[in-house]
Amino acid sequence: MAVTLSERAAKHVSNFISKRGKGVGIRLGVRTSGCSGMAYKLEFADEALDEDLVFESHGVKVLVDPKSLPYLDGTELDFVREGLNEGFQFNNPNVKDACGCGESFNV
Repeated sequence: MAVTLSERAAKHVSNFISKRGKGVGIRLGVRTSGCSGMAYKLEFADEALDEDLVFESHGVKVLVDPKSLPYLDGTELDFVREGLNEGFQFNNPNVKDACGCGESFNV
């Protein structure tokens, strides 16, 4: 089981942590939300919790809680720019369906 970052995403996270002046990586999880059932939650982590599973990609740690891992296993988090828009993109092989607005998904 693993969750990874693309090189672009790792560089973006690393730069942001440097600007923040603190942090050990990012925390990725899922929560119940939206019309399809699940939504991603992504935040900077200042410390690892005892129950966190820790993955590392391109020198950046990704912390995942054990309950979220079955929904995120195999996911690659990328950082993309399309025209004037930029943001994280979740490449999750477990997603069976997503809502039209892209806010939520189900597995």
